[in-house]
Amino acid sequence: MKSKGEISKFIEKYFLHFNAATLVDAAKGYELQLAGGSKMLVSLAGAMSTAELGKIFAEMIRQDKVHIISCTGANLEEDIMNLVAHSHYKRVPNYRDLTPQQEWELLERGLNRVTDTCIPEEEAFRRLQKHIFKIWKDAEETKERYFPHEFMYKLLLSGVLEEYYEIDIKYSWMYAAAKANLPMVVPGWEDSTMGNIFASYVMKGELKASTMKSGVEYMTFLADWYTDNSEKGIGFFQIGGGIAGDFPICVVPMLYQDLERTDTPFWNYFCQISDSTTSYGSYSGAVPNEKITWGKLDIDTPKFIIESDATIVAPLIFGYLLDM
Repeated sequence: MKSKGEISKFIEKYFLHFNAATLVDAAKGYELQLAGGSKMLVSLAGAMSTAELGKIFAEMIRQDKVHIISCTGANLEEDIMNLVAHSHYKRVPNYRDLTPQQEWELLERGLNRVTDTCIPEEEAFRRLQKHIFKIWKDAEETKERYFPHEFMYKLLLSGVLEEYYEIDIKYSWMYAAAKANLPMVVPGWEDSTMGNIFASYVMKGELKASTMKSGVEYMTFLADWYTDNSEKGIGFFQIGGGIAGDFPICVVPMLYQDLERTDTPFWNYFCQISDSTTSYGSYSGAVPNEKITWGKLDIDTPKFIIESDATIVAPLIFGYLLDM
């Protein structure tokens, strides 16, 4: 193993208690998983792509430290939007102080705000739309069906977006995933911008809904992938809450209870970075032990919950795993 870099040494020296100590323990637990030959699922919620997690997450993919991804439709598309329209993004440092009128003015300027960052409608959404529609239409005409992420992989690997690149391609986690043909599930894709656009074409009669593979098909794909890759265990690293985490973790009880495959192993590592208030009435805020009762985690599964901001914590953990 390579010697650790300055970031890793810093957190080992100073991150000694509470959430900070859990961060180090979780990072070391992730490292042990990989050393033992286990696979790792990473789930991306929120707007981690717009937070530019790709700058470090892409390297995690290239170094084979991520084996399958579950992400929201927003994260799927926003990484590519940042790739092709970065210079048109607008940062709003005083976003907490905006009035409803100022928010309306951003809308009129075609700037859709995500916390302190505005995504440009024309340069980001519409630039992708004209190219992805052709790929959707071509598939339909040849009676082919694909998952949402597979269409995005085709878009990136086709080269049609290269003229628009505004950041170094090595910082796009989606491009790294496409190059590796990394397995992925994108639950609830329909609520993303591209999902809305696809639905609009269906309503106009220009595309068929069946051209896009469904969420149920994602679950059956994940069930097969889990079965085929769980010999040495599969870990679960969850960034944020929501459907990106809720959807894939359920595959284990589905296999064990509903398909009665009682030899299905539990997830053998679990970590969630979340600033959700700990609560048994909130799925994202539920402590990991609750997942034992649902047949997702075992009694002895290493469990970590880091109650902090994922935009701060995830890069530090990934930096540790990359020996930075």
